[in-house]
Amino acid sequence: LLGSLQATRALMVAAILLGLVAVFVAVTGMKCMKCMEDDQVKKMRMAVFGGVIFIIAGLAALVATSWYGNRVARAFYDPFTPVNTRFEFGSALFIGWAAASLAMLGGAFLCCSCPRRETSYPPSRGYPKNAPSTGKDYV
Repeated sequence: LLGSLQATRALMVAAILLGLVAVFVAVTGMKCMKCMEDDQVKKMRMAVFGGVIFIIAGLAALVATSWYGNRVARAFYDPFTPVNTRFEFGSALFIGWAAASLAMLGGAFLCCSCPRRETSYPPSRGYPKNAPSTGKDYV
């Protein structure tokens, strides 16, 4: 096989494996899971880390799909390619682009759930509570 075809296959396999790792990392960081429930900051950081891995997996899938799509387009418009051996964009390319877009979008949503930093405002103080009256204050 051509080197570019082997590279696109390797990128797609890497994207699939990174996607699986991202699922496990992001599930660990979800609020509904019992794992790491004692430290909410670490739990949220795990969710953000899973989102970053999703974005990387989506980029790998996008590069592989676009690279192969470019190869198909160049071969289609090459005048020296016989008409009966020309490829066209198939459904697999569109599914690859959609999957890469959804993986990056999901990763971005997970990254938006990062823990809030402490604000520079002073902490709000409640009103002082009055002691219950015993009735002897007016005597």
